[in-house]
This record gives sequence, structure tokens and C-alpha cells, in this order.
Amino acid sequence: MKLTDFLKVNPFVIAPMAGITDHSFRTFIRRLDSSVVVSELISANGLEYDNQRTFEMMGYDEEQRPVGLQIFGEDPEIIARSAQIMESKGVDFVDLNFGCPVPKVTKKGAGSAMLKDLVLMQKVLSAVVKAVKIPVTIKVRTGWNHEMLNADEVGHIAYNEGITWMAIHGRTRSQNYEGRADWDYIGNVKAKVKIPVLGNGDVLTAVEANDRLKTYGLDGILIGRGALRNPYIFKESLALYQGRAETIEKDFYQLLLSLNELYALRCSDRLREIQLRKFAAWFSTGYPDSAQFRKKLFQSPDATSILAESKIYFSSLFSTTIENENGTNLKSHEEEKFLMGGHG
Repeated sequence: MKLTDFLKVNPFVIAPMAGITDHSFRTFIRRLDSSVVVSELISANGLEYDNQRTFEMMGYDEEQRPVGLQIFGEDPEIIARSAQIMESKGVDFVDLNFGCPVPKVTKKGAGSAMLKDLVLMQKVLSAVVKAVKIPVTIKVRTGWNHEMLNADEVGHIAYNEGITWMAIHGRTRSQNYEGRADWDYIGNVKAKVKIPVLGNGDVLTAVEANDRLKTYGLDGILIGRGALRNPYIFKESLALYQGRAETIEKDFYQLLLSLNELYALRCSDRLREIQLRKFAAWFSTGYPDSAQFRKKLFQSPDATSILAESKIYFSSLFSTTIENENGTNLKSHEEEKFLMGGHG
């Protein structure tokens, strides 16, 4: 199958997120029906200078396929050589990041800063496509700021350079993660360009994922923070997309047990505990007494205690009647500000 064929079967994809879409999480979310998975940000300069931690970030397992590695940098030749290293690892595609708004990335001209220099971006695209035989995809924002909305121009350049698809986060770099994603703009770009387009931003339910897909005629939907709150969103979105009347029963405690097993295989105890706390807190977002639960999580000294507190909370939560995503017992995600911070 071509890479784009996977989107025709399942157009719902986990968004690459720094500090989240690592080796363990990618396996976890692939099992929950993300169409493809992509790594967190990997530095081209880190690979160029043989940084061991950077090389470790390229690890994956066969269960993750189709799997891509996301790279960022500012030098076309270095990015191209890094893409070749990624290809040598046997991954299915390389994803180029032109969307990261973090100052330590943009101040060097990488990430979303390249939206200010489309000549340089074109050189990067050309160099990488020529350097590898596997597909190359890109992720961008709508523009650097509202005076420089140019994702449509990027789409034309990307198509001409042979890029397989373009994912658009519906905010400018200057917005960071504030305000609402501009899906009308994403739809306008899709209408203007020949390259397949995936939309990203503020997709929190399966209904929203399918509505965005159909309303704007997109080729796929990237789901980021919505999947942190509800990893079942991919199964739910796919069932709705396929017209299946299927109720997905949520068991967040079992999800945490799965994550615990996966992180135990590859991480230190300290990192495993950090990740479990984060995910347990995210899963509780919007549910009753979640603030008290999070307080207990961050007072828990180890993974065993974190899992014990999670079992108590989620068991009691779902032993009572909880409304669905549109129900009155579930608070809006926007009420939980800690979830709304950016990750990649």
C-alpha cells in the first residue's frame, strides 16, 4: 500500500507531540487504531553530531507500522543526511516539522520559523526528497502570524517537490496554542492545493473528527490533545467513519496498565512514573473530582501507588452513571487548562 492508502482506510492519525509520542506511546496508540504513528521531534543536528539520546529516539517496533520519524532543523544538507539515517533504520516515511513554535527551535530558523523563508523551505524539501526513497510528509502551521498566512503557498511548493502529504495545524506560530484552530482556513487551503491535506487542532471527539473530515473535504485528521484525554478517540472515530453503531467501553485503568508495561520495557522507573502520572491525570480530565485525584497522583511516591490510586478513582467513576462526551456530567476540556498547553 502507498502511504496515502492508509488514510483512505483510516484517516485518523495521532499528532506527533514532543515528550509524548515516544516509542512506548506509539505502540500503545497504534493498538488503539491510530492509522499511522509518527515520532516526537528529532533534531537533525543531534543526528549530525552523533548525540546518543537523539539516536535512541528513532527506536520503534514492527507493531507500529506504518511508522514515521519526525525531524527538524535549519540546514538542508544536514536535514537530508539525517533523513537518510532515518531511512536506513527501516521506517516507512520521514515527516518534516515546520510547525513547532518553541523559541529554542524557531530562533535558529527551524520549525515554524521556516514559514518566513519559503525559499529555504523549498531547498529543504528538494534536498530530502532527492536523498531518500521513502515518502516524505510535512507538518506546518497556517503561517507565522495573521499577516503572513501562507500554508497555501507551502502546499503548492510541497506538491511540486514530491511531498506525500501536508498536515496543517490551524493556528499561526504567533498564536502558539492560544485561541481556536482556524478550520475554515485549512479548508480553503485544501481547496487550492493538489497535495493531500490533513487538518489538526482542537479535535476532541469522534463526532468532531468526522465532521471536520467531511466538511472541509480533507484527506485525514491529526488528533493531539484530544487523544491525551481520550485515547479511545481513534476507535470511536473509525467506527463512526465506517458507519458502525459500536459502543466503545472505556477502561482507563486498563489503559494505564498497558502503558505501565510498555514503559517498563524501555524506561527508567523515574520516567515511567512521570509518564503514568501525566496520562492518569489527562484521562481524568473533565470527570468528577479530577482535581482531587490529580493531587493524589502527584503525591504518590511510585508507579505502584499511582496505579492503586488510579484503580480506585476510575473504578468508582464508572461504577456510577456517567454521561457520554456530550453529556452534562462531563465538563468541557477548556475548563481543564492544564490539558490545553502545547506539546509539539
